[in-house]
Amino acid sequence: MRWPGTGLVVGLASLLSASCAPEEPHPPENAIFLGALLPFSGRESAIGRNLEQAMLLAVQDLNAAGGLDGRPFHLRSRDSHSSAERGFDELLKLLYTDQIRYLIGPEENGLARDIARDVKALDVFHMLPGYAAPTVARSETMGGWMRLAPSSFDVGCTLARIAFDEGIGTVNSLAALDDYNTTVSSEFTTRFAALGGRILPSVTFTPGQQTYASKIESAFDAKAGRTLLASYPTTGSTIVTEWAVSGRPGTWFLGPALRTEVLLANIPTGSLDGYVGVSPSLSLPSECRMMAEGQQVVDCTTGNAAAFIGHFSTFWGGEAPLPAAHFYYDGVVLVAMGLAFAQAKSGAIPTSGHDLHEIIRDLNDPANEVASWRDLPAAMAKLRAGTPLRYVGAAAEYQFDDYGANRHYFMQQWTVEGDSFVDLDPVPVSCVGGR
Repeated sequence: MRWPGTGLVVGLASLLSASCAPEEPHPPENAIFLGALLPFSGRESAIGRNLEQAMLLAVQDLNAAGGLDGRPFHLRSRDSHSSAERGFDELLKLLYTDQIRYLIGPEENGLARDIARDVKALDVFHMLPGYAAPTVARSETMGGWMRLAPSSFDVGCTLARIAFDEGIGTVNSLAALDDYNTTVSSEFTTRFAALGGRILPSVTFTPGQQTYASKIESAFDAKAGRTLLASYPTTGSTIVTEWAVSGRPGTWFLGPALRTEVLLANIPTGSLDGYVGVSPSLSLPSECRMMAEGQQVVDCTTGNAAAFIGHFSTFWGGEAPLPAAHFYYDGVVLVAMGLAFAQAKSGAIPTSGHDLHEIIRDLNDPANEVASWRDLPAAMAKLRAGTPLRYVGAAAEYQFDDYGANRHYFMQQWTVEGDSFVDLDPVPVSCVGGR
């Protein structure tokens, strides 16, 4: 059971996904279905349950705010099994068996690409909250794609800028052979070269091996000033452990997917102390200010993110959301807001993914009145009255480009101290020509 004890949460039974235990009740009558594909098993299973918890919390909050003019939202989740083949089969079931019109995820980049043709053919709306989601950089007349988290370009660019500003002369990477991590690695080294630095030979590996000793040796034989570890946490913890046993050669940069407690729980305590990584900043742009013009120093507060962490932890018995979970919560709310506004203006909810894409993008115009995740009853009431609102969510103040990618201005630096992650100063995303 990947959802132990859930039946004890008052009022939650009707929200649970269809992929959970067979004894769970049927979804509410007349429900608006949202579909999700997440890794509940396999090598990426550490994150799946936490991301679903964020979406279930969003569904709970929206239904408490009146749902879609009285109709409840319901999340139907399926397991990607951290596998391209099995995950794709589950995606097809969501689209063709469950006939989902509003799809959230998957977390895996390759699966999101594989399903794109079906999303377009069926004109489904596809929300992509995950770090590893593919870029959205083209216009479509069928289907609608929106990307919430910073792209691999933003991540690679930021890491390259940090290395260059620290006076590091050479870099390379040790990267997993999957779409997301190899792209982060490529963007990192490409941007570093563009800044004037020198790239040394990088090393790739296939996850799921018994040992990575030869890959670690090859990566650090290059003697780079920084070596980026671009990996998911399960494999990353094995690599860090083997690296620590081998004498800890060289100096790491840590990719965003590694910021999970699973990594720290499975490496020697203290082995990564002082090494720097980056992740999406959860501070709102309005919570940040540049300390001096032309400098890379940013001062940010974290009140909004802290409030969401408290909300999540209260609902889920003390558990904390992963940083990525903030975006998954927001993905559900953005879909609901778009549906509510569309129904108010036209008398019907859009079944066209392309149409919903345009509605959500227009709602999040900076000129529109603000709606916060903290007061969804007021927000949904205004949307039902036909008032356009832009969303200030658990992760970001949303503003989308023409293709549906959220604009990002800052990334969060962090390090490791013992068995904890510690935030450092945020840094601006300063590369030109981001995708």
